[in-house]
Amino acid sequence: MKAMVYDRYGDPDVLELREIDKPELTDDGVLVRVNAASVNPFDWHMLTGAPYLVRTQAGWRRPKTGLIGMDFAGIVEAVGKDVTQMKTGDEVYGCRSGAFGEYVCVRRSIAPKPANLTFEEAAAVPMAGVTALQALRDKGKLRAGQKVLVNGASGGVGTFAVQIAKAFGAHITAVCSTRNVDSVRSLGADRVIDYTQEDFTRGGDRFDLIVDVAGNHSWSDTKRVMTADATLVIVGGPKDNRLFGSLGRAVGRRLLATPGSRTVAAPFLATITREDLIVLKDLIEAGTVMPVVENKYELNDTPQALRYIGAGHARAKVVISV
Repeated sequence: MKAMVYDRYGDPDVLELREIDKPELTDDGVLVRVNAASVNPFDWHMLTGAPYLVRTQAGWRRPKTGLIGMDFAGIVEAVGKDVTQMKTGDEVYGCRSGAFGEYVCVRRSIAPKPANLTFEEAAAVPMAGVTALQALRDKGKLRAGQKVLVNGASGGVGTFAVQIAKAFGAHITAVCSTRNVDSVRSLGADRVIDYTQEDFTRGGDRFDLIVDVAGNHSWSDTKRVMTADATLVIVGGPKDNRLFGSLGRAVGRRLLATPGSRTVAAPFLATITREDLIVLKDLIEAGTVMPVVENKYELNDTPQALRYIGAGHARAKVVISV
């Protein structure tokens, strides 16, 4: 099978399209022929080995597996003898390392593909969609009627966060750049702030929950617009901390937060589960949530796709046809 492989950390030029062995089917695994994948900032961190915190899992000196890519959508080619919930021919989506290749073998992070999506659209959902869902529901304890602000609303996680929060009955204020105002408003935001024209931390509104994807404001500024018992969920942040990334920023926020009042939820890697993929599938098939795809690339153009993501200006999701 063909797959993107890298032997050392670096920029996208270290990637090569190679012929490698097809993954071995395990008794509890599902072998999927990948039709499409999508690119996440996580893939950029795995490629570059920065912040260095990622190397504790990926390999300190060099990548452990050499495979890259997580989000996929495709068709089940075979199932292990212990698998009962999938069968050959099923259309599925999920997460598995090595998604920038023709096959993956998946155990848990897989579910039926939303019936109303193409493979490219479905591949855009798993990591960003589940991250947004868990940031709002699990970390933020979102309740209907709350006022929610999404800072960085036009990216992969942000576009899902706006739609999911709206589906859960929240009042949404979304922050983005000028070129994205109309598209973010079309996702259901009640108010859209163009950050080039207005600083949300200087306004009069107060929020019960802030999902911060952009990470471009200090704690002293952010807490001005939080209610007394508000929660700040840090999903992303500046890339200039090569040791800890957004984790360092979150620790600083937590140390500065007033005990017993404002809560700062540290950044997290979403746990991609079948259950949450099905939650998203149901929301998508109901028409309340839809992935937003900006660009499409072919598998051999994966380095260009990663370079685009690494520049930090992607709108919504970037997908790869395999």
